[in-house]
Amino acid sequence: MGSFNFNQALLVMIIVLAFPTLEALTTISVIDYGAKGDRVTDDTKAFDNAWKAACSWTQEVALIVPKGKTYLVKQLRFKGPCKAKITMEIGGTVLASNKMSDYEDDWSHWILVDSVVNLVVQGGGIIHGNGDVWWQNSCKRDKSKPCRKAPTALTLYKCTNLKLRNLKFQNAQQIHVSFSECSGVEVSNIAVVAPESSPNTDGIHVTATRNIQISGCRIATGDDCISIVDGSENVRASDITCGPGHGISIGSLGEGNSENYVSDVIVNGAEMHGTTNGVRIKTWQGGSGSARNIQFNNIEMNNVKNPIIIDQNYCDQDESCPELASAVQVKNVVYNNISGTSSSKVGVMFNCSKSYPCQGIQLQNVQLNGKNGGYSGATCVNVKPSYLGKVSPRCR
Repeated sequence: MGSFNFNQALLVMIIVLAFPTLEALTTISVIDYGAKGDRVTDDTKAFDNAWKAACSWTQEVALIVPKGKTYLVKQLRFKGPCKAKITMEIGGTVLASNKMSDYEDDWSHWILVDSVVNLVVQGGGIIHGNGDVWWQNSCKRDKSKPCRKAPTALTLYKCTNLKLRNLKFQNAQQIHVSFSECSGVEVSNIAVVAPESSPNTDGIHVTATRNIQISGCRIATGDDCISIVDGSENVRASDITCGPGHGISIGSLGEGNSENYVSDVIVNGAEMHGTTNGVRIKTWQGGSGSARNIQFNNIEMNNVKNPIIIDQNYCDQDESCPELASAVQVKNVVYNNISGTSSSKVGVMFNCSKSYPCQGIQLQNVQLNGKNGGYSGATCVNVKPSYLGKVSPRCR
């Protein structure tokens, strides 16, 4: 046998460094903790216990919700911090209980993930909110009903370094998925499906969250496809398909005379199909703070009622809102390469505050037509936008 020379030793070292030995990833299945996945049995306890086991594991672990089954669950609380990275593989359907009494302890949440670091949620499965009973009892549907909270299907709260991908959200009780006080978030390949008539069923809701990227999502729902509200900063959204729904919205901000801030938002690449709004900024009178440094780039509008809209006089209530002097300042907003059709006679609507008019509004290469190639106008109050390239319609 020949001697083991220096070059051979070096080659072995390179291979070892390039392909380190990987310990087998520990897997924990909800089935191991008693879940039946028969659509009838209450699997809440099995999910709770499986999470506690995964969260207490000292090495990276995968929590498995096997495909081919439907797991009926009541409210779930996945609490951190956990000892190691967790990948939650949701392959099956997680189905919400449709008994409203099961939510009496907390009307706002169905599945809540709280204070978890380095979490991946994926798997190709379905999060189904069973929302019909909630919609039927909504004051938005029936004015004789009292207005009450309804659960958000999935809330990610105070999570850091979070990935949510390759999942479908369907018929949420209210909002489908919410990110609250999170940072370092990647959202990709998410589908949201709910009827156009379903009230308050935002697709992806971002609040007080920083450094979030949303890409490759297809959203059809009864409210905003993406809503970005107070405290959110450095938000990126790309390759978004929206419709039906209320478009991509910043706000509402300033409700109840509150001080709200949203900044550094870039939407780059979106299609709107039959939505009530395209890209919208909405603020209440009486508020304060700002919505600033916002870009809407490369967006296609197809039969959209209000393709471009800023409304500093937003009023989502039955009675008229009083005229108030203070307002959330809207400034440094760019609309670039936006084209398509408006289903109304107005393609651009800037309804800005008299006391705090919109500032730094720029339209670049915007071409919006009416139905059948007809003219679509612009309505502009308390704003002096600038223009680059070919822009139609323009403020008069």
